[in-house]
Amino acid sequence: MAHAQLAHESSQETIAQFARYVIPNYRRFPVCLVRGEGSWVWDAEGHRYLDFFPGWGCNLLGHCPPRVVAAVREQVGQLIHVPNTWYMEPQGAFAQALSERSIGSHLQPGQCFFCNSGAEANEAAIKLARAHGHAHGRYKIVAMEGGFHGRTFAALTATAQPKYHVGFEPMVPGFVYVPYNDLEAVARVLDHETAAVLVEPIQGEGGVNIPGPKYLPGLRRLCDERGVLLILDEVQTGMGRTGHWFAYQQFGVAAEPDILTCAKALAGGIAAGVMIARAQVAEVLKPGMHASTFGGNPIACRAGMATIETIEEDGLLERGLAIGERFRSQFEALRRELPERIGEVRVRGVMVGLDLTFDASDVVSECLKRLLLINATHGHVVRLLPALTISDELIDQGCAILADVLREMVV
Repeated sequence: MAHAQLAHESSQETIAQFARYVIPNYRRFPVCLVRGEGSWVWDAEGHRYLDFFPGWGCNLLGHCPPRVVAAVREQVGQLIHVPNTWYMEPQGAFAQALSERSIGSHLQPGQCFFCNSGAEANEAAIKLARAHGHAHGRYKIVAMEGGFHGRTFAALTATAQPKYHVGFEPMVPGFVYVPYNDLEAVARVLDHETAAVLVEPIQGEGGVNIPGPKYLPGLRRLCDERGVLLILDEVQTGMGRTGHWFAYQQFGVAAEPDILTCAKALAGGIAAGVMIARAQVAEVLKPGMHASTFGGNPIACRAGMATIETIEEDGLLERGLAIGERFRSQFEALRRELPERIGEVRVRGVMVGLDLTFDASDVVSECLKRLLLINATHGHVVRLLPALTISDELIDQGCAILADVLREMVV
């Protein structure tokens, strides 16, 4: 048998290989990326791209962050994987670190369930909410229009965007959809059968939609009044992206959830997800009720600890706020210059959305030609999720490219 070929001399060879052997369920750019460092990536032909959307939000520390790389290399030589029927030092340490930076208190800390992705974390949260409410006949999940919670079946059902449901109906029963950023709409649907409200503090895939300051505290208050759990999906906003460890912390305990999910940036680009729950909620999950074979594996947990260490030791929470303001100032000036093309600029830390007055897909393609990687979501929104480690010089360089593209677009 021939040895597996791991290196090609051009992107076209890899593209041809994909066409033959990989299910075509992604729209891929005709580029094969082979190396990354910081906010740069290189393709097989040696072209260097400035990445304003590293790893689809997973590479919050940039590509190949040194502490994460070192931790993974060390762990691979010690213990790669053991099942969750055993105790593992890296998982315990990572769980404690996350709990101390999220929900709960020293007397009653939040408890973690580890998995491999945001969809799995949200699936776990939905199951926990239903298990918690089962004895009282509470099973309904209230989710927000425009939200996105993943591609597994319950998480997909919670994603109140019909375009993602096509071909998979019937969806899981027991989900109720209401408009985002509308407390009255939530209040109207909460009843004695409601188990939980599931919401993103900022809608990412939905267009970087930032709710009003009363929304999250208002949801917390409504849930307390009606005996309903509050689940915050911080898959995209968590781990320091918004200038806080988690986006809800802008409002302190007034918006603290009962259940929190996180993934993407959780482990510096290594696949990892987590559900964190108040201990009095988590206690309903008994052995055998839920599990994940690879969840909380030593490699992912060591990478997660290195991510936390990097953010804290390098002052990246504060840096994220400064980065956001630099993007805001440049794009607000551009919006004033191009009011017919840019409707709104939405920024929270290193989470940036430009709401355009036209479809954004051509902007992405044109930026790619100029070696800048960005994303379009919800049709007309340019979404940027830059690294917390990006320099001011690279911010200015990328913003200049994007500004030129927006000026030159024929719409």
